[in-house]
This record gives sequence, structure tokens and C-alpha cells, in this order.
Amino acid sequence: MRTMAVIGTGLIGTSVALAASRRGMTVFLMDRDPATARTAAALGAGRATTPGEPVDLAVIAVPPSHVGAVLGESQTRGLARSYTDVASVKAEPERAALSGAPDPARYIGGHPLAGRERSGPLAARAELFQGRNWVLTPSRLTSDEAFNRALELVALCEAVPVVMRSQDHDAALAVTSHVPHLMASLMAARLREGPAELSRVAGQGLRDATRTAGGDSRLWGDIVRSNAPAIAGVLKDLHTDLSRLVPALDALARPGGVDRDHGMRTLVDLLDRGASGVAGIPGPRHRAAPGDPRVRVVVPDRPGELARLLADVAELGVVGEDAVVDTGGEAGRTGGGLTVRFTVSPTLADRMTAELGAAGWDAVRERAVRPTGPMGTTESTGPMGTTGPTVLPVGTS
Repeated sequence: MRTMAVIGTGLIGTSVALAASRRGMTVFLMDRDPATARTAAALGAGRATTPGEPVDLAVIAVPPSHVGAVLGESQTRGLARSYTDVASVKAEPERAALSGAPDPARYIGGHPLAGRERSGPLAARAELFQGRNWVLTPSRLTSDEAFNRALELVALCEAVPVVMRSQDHDAALAVTSHVPHLMASLMAARLREGPAELSRVAGQGLRDATRTAGGDSRLWGDIVRSNAPAIAGVLKDLHTDLSRLVPALDALARPGGVDRDHGMRTLVDLLDRGASGVAGIPGPRHRAAPGDPRVRVVVPDRPGELARLLADVAELGVVGEDAVVDTGGEAGRTGGGLTVRFTVSPTLADRMTAELGAAGWDAVRERAVRPTGPMGTTESTGPMGTTGPTVLPVGTS
């Protein structure tokens, strides 16, 4: 591919455009708000204009309920040779494409599993998708050409393609994303009615539980409406659990009640199920392996700097236990402070270095040493010694 059009220049659309432009593609930016498209262009994401001839791929970055209409209009005017989208609901856009698009064979659904709590083009990053899964949902009519161009887009963004059926995607996202967002919103709404001293005791646990509640309510309203059946099913299961938990807590609240033991067993059972569910989440935790690269960060000798670093790396899925601290070395030679090294996966090393650097940290990816040579020698890889993404065939359409 050499040319691309991005329709919708919010966080995801602009991030796609930045990643593609960085790899030398000519990108055209379109948005119903021309000022938003111009903002994305000013960031270096492409040109805020309509292409004069069909581009290789059009990326539709609009809310789920609008994908079908935008796809139909774009195909009618011959905007591109192939089309994909980045909406977080897939079955509804697929149905719209199959029933109303002039040429549904040129379309394939897509959803990069990446984002931020902030929205708009100013929050976009070219590195947003590095190492993240990017779901592709080909329909029964999707052509090989459209599929291959979507795979090329995923590779350009340094993401990992995962192939699923659209219905399977929506059922999974209801559990992993859509319902958790609603739970965060419900919990955050309680803060408006809490005691006056609440702000003095709010800690990291509360921030973790409500982190996503600040998202764009109109966009999330569209997402929830588009995936309402799957979300309702999960909420009904949660309601069943809550209908057991509330009576258990009532029993525990009554001094000397005969049901206290039963209430405690119910409570512990629910907590055990939760612990088991968390254990099944595929990390961001990464077990170090021989040859994994390290990211070295120099921490200034000022109070709170190490805590700030650990908070920044936590957003990348890296925890403090993965760090090794050296009070000498690089930092010691430059007047105090610490040198902190994180051993991470090859896919994460470059993204971590780039994002920490953008946040003002002195971060460097160190060469990976592989002590596996047959004669006691070592092998090493340089900063670019990573491998490209591979297809993970989770399902078929």
C-alpha cells in the first residue's frame, strides 16, 4: 500500500494516520469537523484533504452505528480499493456492510485493542498500537485483497493481528471492555453522593476501578447501544451474583445472626471466583526469558521521582517487581540518583522506550544478551532486533 484515507480524526483515527505516515504512506484525513482534521494534519498525520483518485485503503474511524453509512457513501464515490474500520463493535457494521454497501467484498471489520482515557487528535500517538492485538473480522464475502490490505495496515502499526468472527468479538468485548466501562461509570457516579471526606481517602484502588469512567459519554453510549444484547447478558449474570451478595452482607451485618456463617461462605466464594478470574487474564505481566531486552531509565535524585516512574510504566503494563535498581552506574556517575532496568518483551521494549522518552525520562533500550552459544559465547541483538507480528487464528468466519 502507498495511499490511505482516514475518515474520522479522533484518537484512534489520528494514531493510525500517524503510524502510517511515519512509514512513508501518503495519508488523506477527513472528518465532519474540518478543524479536527486540520489539527491531525498539523501533528504530521497526513493531508487534510480528499484524495483526487482512489486510495489503496480507507480506514473508517467513526462510532459503530455510523460505520455502515460512511462505508456505503465512501464506496459509492469510489474513495478506495479496500475498506476497514476500527470500531469496538463488529457485528452491527458487518450486517450494515452486507445489506447496504455497494461492494461488501471490499470491506473487512477491524478493531485495534488499544486506547487511552483521553480523546481527540491531540491524544494520538503513532506508537499506540505497538504490540497490541488488532482484531480482524472478515465476513463471508470479504475478498483476499481486502484481507491482505488490512493485514498490511496492522503490520504498519506494529500490532498483532487476531482473526475472529464478528459475533465472537462482540461477546468477548462485552465481558472484557464494555461492561467494565459501565461498572466504572456506576462506581464513579457514587462518588458524587459520597461523604465530604471522600477525597482524603481516595487511593489507587479507586482510581483503578474508575479509570475508564471519564471517557466520551456519547461515543460510549453508541458502543453500548450497538452491543446491547451481549452486554445485557453479562449484566444479568452480574445481577445474579449481586442478588446473592446483598443478602450475605445483610446476614453479616446482623450481630449474632444465625445466617452469618452462610453469609461468610457466600462472600468468600464470590471473592475466590474473582481471584480465579483475574488469574486467567493474559498478562501484561511478562516472565523474563534469555535474550529479552532491557529498558534502562535514569531517575533523578529528587523525592518522588521513582514513584512517578513506576506510575508511568504501570500504564504500559509493567510493574515494579520487574525492575532492578542500581544506585551506581550511569546515574551514580552523573551526580546521584538511580538507574532502573526493566526486562520486558521485545515487542514492548521499543514502545516503552519511546513513551517514556516522550514523557521526559532518560530511557534507553539496551542490547539483549543471549547466553546460549554452543561454545560459551553469547549472541546479542541490537535495538531493532524484533520480529514482525504474526496471525493468531482465534476463529474463522
